Amino acid sequence: MAVFSQVVDSGGFSAAARQLRLTTSAVSRHVTRLEQQLGGRLLQRTTRSIKLTELGAQVYAGCARMLSTAREVHTLAGSYSARPNGLVRLTAPVVFGQVWLAPRLPGFLARYPDVSVQLSLVDRNVDLVEDGVDLAIRISRELSPTLAARTVCAMRYVLVASPDYLATYGVPAHPADLQTHACIYLGYGAYGDTWTLHPLAQGADAKTPPKGKATGQGKGKRSESVALDDTVQVKVASRAAVNNSAAIMAMVQAHGGIGLVPDFSAQAALASGAVHHVLPDWAMGEPYTGTVYAVYTPGPHLPLKTRALIDYLVA
Repeated sequence: MAVFSQVVDSGGFSAAARQLRLTTSAVSRHVTRLEQQLGGRLLQRTTRSIKLTELGAQVYAGCARMLSTAREVHTLAGSYSARPNGLVRLTAPVVFGQVWLAPRLPGFLARYPDVSVQLSLVDRNVDLVEDGVDLAIRISRELSPTLAARTVCAMRYVLVASPDYLATYGVPAHPADLQTHACIYLGYGAYGDTWTLHPLAQGADAKTPPKGKATGQGKGKRSESVALDDTVQVKVASRAAVNNSAAIMAMVQAHGGIGLVPDFSAQAALASGAVHHVLPDWAMGEPYTGTVYAVYTPGPHLPLKTRALIDYLVA
């Protein structure tokens, strides 16, 4: 079709051959094949000129539109390789998207004025190809080997409580003290009421329960927790399990108990003093660990718009 269009534009087979850097016989064979496929003559040929048939005129118009579109695609691809532009379809978990990702997008959009972002917040792993997603933010301990990913940041769960709650019920000094407190956690899948903690800092205070009434409510049940190699496993008493960390934070700030939430959910409230970090010298074990990844479909050519957003979020 491209060769036929060039013959018409050039006014003859020899001129088209020079433009396409082909032999005249090769150009003639291309046009003959096209006529055979379409089942009709496209050109009336004489020794001095060519003339479009009625069918040829209609076919030429369609071929010209095709070539014009092809040139636009090549131009578009060239502009994409020169600078980030276009729409990035992005997904992320609901709370992470609300409290961590969304506040960072205005800075990205200001830096790249030719890029737009369509953000969808869903608490499920979408199919990047089937759902037409360019980039997905996922919090996970293990990713599918069929996906490409870059680490955005580390994530850990923290225990938090309001100052009023701690003033009323005491400050836990050891994980075993949690058994006498109202605890709020995610409560679905592997996120149950049996928690494993290990000390971040070495020392007697981090390894063993303190003596005496350090928490006001914390003595009497420490024998129920198990300590192995400085690791403590404790089954907490709870009347509230909520499958959304923002809702857990709302209950915590309403003095409802000690909440176990991802650090990004608690960051703003911790910074403002609305909540305090409980047991800051202890870290949660699995399943309350994870990493934030930017996940995309593997391939040799990652669009600049997607690469720019990944680089920005990592930075």
